[in-house]
Amino acid sequence: MLKRPHILVVGSFMMDLIATTERAPGPGETVAGTGFRTAPGGKGANQAVQCARLGAHVTMAGRVGDDAFGREALQSVRTAGVDLSRVTADPSAPTGVAHILVEDTPQGVQNRITIVPGANFTLTPADLAWMEDGVRAFDMVLLQFELPMDVVEAAAGWAHAAGVPVMVNPAPAAPISDRLLACADYLSPNEHEAAQLSGLPLRAGPEGVEAADLERVAAWFRARGVKELLVTLGENGAALAGTEGMLRVPCVPMERVADPTAAGDSFVGAFCTGLCAGLEREAALAFASHAAALTVFRMGAQPSLPTLGEVQTLLRERGCRSVDPAALDPLAE
Repeated sequence: MLKRPHILVVGSFMMDLIATTERAPGPGETVAGTGFRTAPGGKGANQAVQCARLGAHVTMAGRVGDDAFGREALQSVRTAGVDLSRVTADPSAPTGVAHILVEDTPQGVQNRITIVPGANFTLTPADLAWMEDGVRAFDMVLLQFELPMDVVEAAAGWAHAAGVPVMVNPAPAAPISDRLLACADYLSPNEHEAAQLSGLPLRAGPEGVEAADLERVAAWFRARGVKELLVTLGENGAALAGTEGMLRVPCVPMERVADPTAAGDSFVGAFCTGLCAGLEREAALAFASHAAALTVFRMGAQPSLPTLGEVQTLLRERGCRSVDPAALDPLAE
């Protein structure tokens, strides 16, 4: 029987400023957009919200500015049921923002994102010193790269020393130390980040990224201490490579793609929730794939993240054989 896991997310808060257009402008060019909206985001906050909406007990550690964006960001995460007792507000720095340009063309939907970290980058390892003893209360720690790297490394180190599994989502892509890799039980880049971090090619074949290339990249990370490499492959699904071999899960097709902004965060949050709840690797991948599919179907980051019930409904509609939707019911208790 599955259990409701306890997950700690050490990560970022952002306010997303989302403009949609039929064509992105070139250098020095101005184009007319088709829409604008704001929505709470940030990779850490997105993953925390997704875990909570799927039934996990979630605590988040991070920092916002003492401003309107910060208050809205906190309210969104709080409404999802996330414990914010480890989040502080900085009166001298603004809440982080992300400028997101969504290009909606007949060929598909693409996004371009520029982040301004703001208060996220005033967080220090000293602010997380409570983790040295307190991290043992959690089943997993989730980390991303929208915080200072010394903060990420400190959090991973405390969790690793305590025997708590660590998921590192290395986005936005940045140089990653061997020290951090050695603490990462799970590393979840997309295909571009995986190639950039390893320096090895991921070449496209008739059915997506070549399996041999994925194996070589996974071996590179395993040699540096990573136990499981989880690579998201966009429309080609995802692959999980570890000591038990490689599993691949296809993308779950939807009628349309409205906004891919938080799809990766949804996938990571759902995978970690499913795995910590007791799902097997293949079932956790299928669970995550269906959650991410619902996310791209809607606009915005956190507003698009699905609930447990929505994921169960899609699993039933698509006849998924890897995970029984009814088996997920304990996550709603």
